[in-house]
Amino acid sequence: MKELLKKEPVTIISLILAVISAFFVHPDDQYISYIDFRTLSILFCLMLVMAGLRKENVFKYIGEKLLERTTTKRGLAGVLILLCFFFSMFITNDVALISFVPFSIEIIGMMDDLEGEKKSSFAIKLIVLETIAANLGSMLTPIGNPQNLYLYSLSGMSIGSFIGLMLPYSLSSLIILVICSIVMFPKGKGSSDETVAKPDDSSYGEAKKSFSKKIITGYLILFVLSLLVVVHVLPYWAVLIATILGVFVIDKNTLKDADYFLLLTFTFLFIFVGNIKRISPVKDALLSILYGREVITAIVSSQFISNVPAAILLSGMTDKIKLLVIGTNLGGLGTLIASMASLISFKFYGQIEGSKKGKYIVVFSLLNIVFLIILMAIHLLISCQA
Repeated sequence: MKELLKKEPVTIISLILAVISAFFVHPDDQYISYIDFRTLSILFCLMLVMAGLRKENVFKYIGEKLLERTTTKRGLAGVLILLCFFFSMFITNDVALISFVPFSIEIIGMMDDLEGEKKSSFAIKLIVLETIAANLGSMLTPIGNPQNLYLYSLSGMSIGSFIGLMLPYSLSSLIILVICSIVMFPKGKGSSDETVAKPDDSSYGEAKKSFSKKIITGYLILFVLSLLVVVHVLPYWAVLIATILGVFVIDKNTLKDADYFLLLTFTFLFIFVGNIKRISPVKDALLSILYGREVITAIVSSQFISNVPAAILLSGMTDKIKLLVIGTNLGGLGTLIASMASLISFKFYGQIEGSKKGKYIVVFSLLNIVFLIILMAIHLLISCQA
């Protein structure tokens, strides 16, 4: 139990909260209505599709092809950061980091002209900015991260309205990321083997060798079906069945790669929030805190319980879902647990020989605070003009 708590703390805490709430609101036939099966189904389908495409090294291959054109360390860093930013919009922030952070670590290891402290500093800056890029890029689309998918489904917004809502923040984030890439990485030009893995390196070029066009086509079809559910064209239950059967035929082992703990976390939080809404004193207290402070409350609560639980909890207390979309997305910046995707990068960095976790956390925290302050200022500016 202790090991599970260490590995999946949010899931265990959400389970405890659900159990405690059940003592105040005993299980009854209303419990089933708490759970948003549509969101869970779409999330599960996307998890399976992205797991399958990642196993086929699709994202790594695209990264390799783009990096072949880089000639400077600044260019290398910029490409990797932008890969995380743009890919996270469609493959989710956690999949983007799982795909590109280990790839980045491999490439950094091949930089013979960087040693010791310089290599460590380069790795920290790059991985931190990749993490920020994934968290910020993912906020533009409903499928970019789990809380967006849930809040989008709850809000009834069109996909165009959702993108329009987050576009100013995404464009601002992109500009800031480009500036950071220019300022934080060296300008000096180096030979190709100093910046990018050489074609004859054993770890480079392997992605294309594992390609199976039939398999990739199958996963892409399933991805399109999932998108059609998101935009309310197809029923979720039909696509869920099609996806499970399709993945089973393509590669049944991929069924093991979905993040089932995240699905459990959602389920437990749905139960907890559903019960809280039926406990009048608690609901009234939360409403008094949240009213008129939706964005800042979402940002602050995300720092302590992460933005996915914050989205589910606060959505049960207000109908101002658009403000929660903004708040929970900006709330992904800040502490290491504000977005659970950030822990993925930290875990990968910690596996590097000679990693300096303390320095990583300091750099991570400082950069996240800077981005958060700037984006909060942009939100205030937009609010004043509305």
